[in-house]
Amino acid sequence: MRRPTGRAALTLAFAFTVMADPVSSVAYAIEAALRGLHGNLSSLLPAMAAVIAIIAVISTTYHYLIGRFPTGGGGPEGVAHAFGEGWAFIPLGALLIDFTLTVAVSCAAGASALIAYLPTLESLRTPIGIGLVVLVAGTVLLGQAGRVVFATATVAFIAVSLCVIASGLLGTPAPSVATGQAEVGGTPLLLGAALGPVLLAVPLGMALATGVEAPSNAIAQLPQLDDRGRRRLGRLTLWSMVGIVGTLTMAFTVLAVYLGTGLPPADSTLIAEVARQSTGGGALFVAFQAISALLLLSAAASSYLAGSGVLKALATLGKDGQGLVPNRFGRINRFLIPEWGVGLMLVAAALLVAASGREQNLVGFYAVAVFASFLAATIACARLSYREGRRVTLALNIVGAALVAVILAINATRLDSMIALAASAAVATYLWRTWVRRGRPRGVATAGAG
Repeated sequence: MRRPTGRAALTLAFAFTVMADPVSSVAYAIEAALRGLHGNLSSLLPAMAAVIAIIAVISTTYHYLIGRFPTGGGGPEGVAHAFGEGWAFIPLGALLIDFTLTVAVSCAAGASALIAYLPTLESLRTPIGIGLVVLVAGTVLLGQAGRVVFATATVAFIAVSLCVIASGLLGTPAPSVATGQAEVGGTPLLLGAALGPVLLAVPLGMALATGVEAPSNAIAQLPQLDDRGRRRLGRLTLWSMVGIVGTLTMAFTVLAVYLGTGLPPADSTLIAEVARQSTGGGALFVAFQAISALLLLSAAASSYLAGSGVLKALATLGKDGQGLVPNRFGRINRFLIPEWGVGLMLVAAALLVAASGREQNLVGFYAVAVFASFLAATIACARLSYREGRRVTLALNIVGAALVAVILAINATRLDSMIALAASAAVATYLWRTWVRRGRPRGVATAGAG
């Protein structure tokens, strides 16, 4: 029987490792929304509040998936059970694009965190970003012991963020902010918000939503627990993640408005400027930037592992050894890492060169990629809930599907979003056609668990 201390350690290690991606997105999602608002701080708070509310609704779908599929599989498993295995390629294609973009965005954001502290490095932004993509890939190939680093970085970021937030809120607000009236430039913070700009900014802020599906997939990596244990840990991780990401996001958003922090200069980021103003640029600011960079690289490493794991599962699908991607992607090195999958993701993540090494140039692609998976999962859960007579769950699934559909429709007005959706569709179509040619082997639904 597992000792209580061992169970607690497993819970903490698993939960905070899985949270690395969504928690790290706080570093760039708020700024993405503010850029969508063209720097209008008066609409930032309602935009980010809407983002968190939508994430909470979407999370109810994954709460259901964890309960129904405690051995892992997440969205692809739900879609396969609702509509058939062939439909599972929709979320799988979206997840593969999402994992690759996470590597690129996280490494670019890591470079931005360093540059915000050392602005003289601005001219080297793209080489630094590429260097980080390569560095993280090399580290991942050495084994999965880095999971301890992921969890530690997540906890450290949360702790230091709380110190920054407390320091900022106890400080003096910007002259343009009327304390107690919550005004910026004379515009009431909530009443002055315009609905149209807020709706257009929300899809960019939804970069926070990437990683919501992670607990439903990652529980497959806990064979030492029974189904009940995986359900409890998966759901605890999911809702802890929503609570922590929501709290940090809203706190930094309020702080940005309270301090009157607008769009940052080219050699900095919004969250870095908020931290600089809150701490006076002292030791706490240095610690915050360093830990932010470490967390972002941890998120990139986590996505390398997740993406290469999915490719490995697809390569080894079927009894004859002929998978849906070349067999080489099923090979592992002596550290049990699928090296070809990591290599492919490394090459693909180099697209940050086209974005001039700036994470904000990639967020438009990144924020939409996973929403195809969300839409498929919420619709699938609605069908499963209907079959099982779960009226409350059905209602929540329908609301979730409607919200995701609206976000996708708004994204369809932007070229970068359409490119991301087209890439997801292309990957899904390739995998589906190969699956049909291979005789429709079983096991597609569980590929999302790696």
